[in-house]
Amino acid sequence: MEKIQIREYTGADLEGMIPIWNEIVENGIAFPQKDCLDRESGKAFFASQSYTGVAETDGKILGLYILHPNNVGRCGHICNASYAVSSKARGQHIGEKLVLDCLRKAKELGFRVLQFNAVVESNIHARHLYERLGFTQLGTIPGGFRMKDGSYANICPYYRVLE
Repeated sequence: MEKIQIREYTGADLEGMIPIWNEIVENGIAFPQKDCLDRESGKAFFASQSYTGVAETDGKILGLYILHPNNVGRCGHICNASYAVSSKARGQHIGEKLVLDCLRKAKELGFRVLQFNAVVESNIHARHLYERLGFTQLGTIPGGFRMKDGSYANICPYYRVLE
């Protein structure tokens, strides 16, 4: 296996990206989106981001991230990101590589803070990663995320100043 490379996505990557994104959406326990992407909506969605990065090895997409402003105007210097790693590729520290690349890219694009609005409290692996990488939890929002089964879970917003 070749080394995992994090790079900007291209249109040729969409066939590998969309199923990974949709896997998270279908699980219904992490992303706020309810609708899966098809080729056209995926193409538009990923192109609309400030940056979309992919983790790739041997020509195979293993994960991805999207980066975009969290707000507008006087708060436009704060960005937000989402990460998705294929369930078949977990345990290889791909998520960490994606977050580190995202931090670098966000600063390069002029953002000053990276904020996660809705990390589901039960997403322990992501929360531990964010904390290890210097993110600060802002608190807990009770019942802020509606799970796929209709129950409500707490969310934990996080942020990190980009240095």
